[in-house]
Amino acid sequence: MYKKILVANDGSDGARKAFDCAVEMAACFQAELYMISVEEDLPRHAHKVSEVKRTKACEDTNFEQFAIHCKRRAALRGVSLEWTIRPGKEVETIGSLAREGQFDLLIVGFTGHRGAFGRIWGGTSENLTKTAPCPVLVVK
Repeated sequence: MYKKILVANDGSDGARKAFDCAVEMAACFQAELYMISVEEDLPRHAHKVSEVKRTKACEDTNFEQFAIHCKRRAALRGVSLEWTIRPGKEVETIGSLAREGQFDLLIVGFTGHRGAFGRIWGGTSENLTKTAPCPVLVVK
């Protein structure tokens, strides 16, 4: 049924549940599994360029360690995981990759790092269900 699955993962509890679900579904359907993490904006008003570079290097290291951990977890179920990190706004960036990659299914967590703000204005998961080019599974 699903041959190509995309899971959005920001490291939050909701995203971890979504990741676990995505791995299980990929294993069941023998589907390709891809993961996207969206990089938050770097400081706009840094005092020095070195400050921005240091922040970026730290974030890159954290994302790399996170990806290695996720790839290992997927491998335990016999699933190969491709991962990408992209800068930008979550909804637009995830939606663009879902469109570009022609994914059959997008899996997202119900709440992520911006949960409190999202409850007021509508969160990433809600907006993706409205705008994604494929079915969206929201995991609670």
